[in-house]
Amino acid sequence: MTESSRQPAQRLLLVHAHPDDESIGQGATMAKYVAEGRGVTLVTCTAGEMGEILVPELEHLAADKDDRLGEHRKTEIEAAMAALASPDGRGIDHRWLGGFGRYRDSGMQWHPDGYAIPADLPENGQSHDNAFWHADLTEAANHLMQIIREVRPQVLVTYDQFGNYGHPDHIQAHRVAMYAAQLAAVPSYRKDLGAPWGISKIYWSAISEERMREGLRTMKEAGEEIDFFGGDPDGDLPMTTPDADIACEVDAIAYVEQKLDALRAYPTQISVDGPFFALSNNVGAQAWGFEAFRIAQGTLGPLDENGHETDLFAGL
Repeated sequence: MTESSRQPAQRLLLVHAHPDDESIGQGATMAKYVAEGRGVTLVTCTAGEMGEILVPELEHLAADKDDRLGEHRKTEIEAAMAALASPDGRGIDHRWLGGFGRYRDSGMQWHPDGYAIPADLPENGQSHDNAFWHADLTEAANHLMQIIREVRPQVLVTYDQFGNYGHPDHIQAHRVAMYAAQLAAVPSYRKDLGAPWGISKIYWSAISEERMREGLRTMKEAGEEIDFFGGDPDGDLPMTTPDADIACEVDAIAYVEQKLDALRAYPTQISVDGPFFALSNNVGAQAWGFEAFRIAQGTLGPLDENGHETDLFAGL
């Protein structure tokens, strides 16, 4: 039996910047596809070493102290992947871009207008030599291209050109994923890294503006204080996507509890009293059970009554 014949017939590759990004964005879809027997490979570009730590007893792991947060978040993502696995043992094929520790979280800060920008450097210091934001694009893309040629996914999911909200590592993950997808398909390029493979469909992750408005409106009507996603259900909602720009919306409501379990696996980054769980508690499965995508490459498959695909593999 050949290696390719042992692979699931349909294969999805996701490229994310830090541990927890995958569960926030596509945790329910990942759990659904694994349960359905589809291949799911996740590539994480950094270990999130610069993340804020929400657990007081673990604050010593911070970058400006013991600088061991990345090692801890490695255990968190392992627990999250276990939460998203199917009951019969099928799981997610998780990889670190270039191997664990090859690229480091670059850090970020908030712009006054509400989006992320690269972090200020210390007055007497410089960013780490392996900060992902400063990675050589071709080198990083080659690491990912080798995985693409091995896994041979029909579908790739990553961020948009702005990294969805400006984080430099999200923007770099977008650049690396899009470039690697191009390089992987070139027959004459780096033959030593595997046979060429062209990805049929590429999607950028999204959050439905209308669904988020509905969720925030429900919370407001219930008397909840809203301090995330802009706060006002009738105002600007940064980080959301107009529904007219959404190409695919996966109904993974049946897998919401697995998604929430995966989020609980990240206590250093996500509080159970925070916005993700607050929205879920008020709106239920609708809040996080539908996951949205913009199409960046490929042909749309059949559409539902809302003009959306319901499956990332539609038409393949």
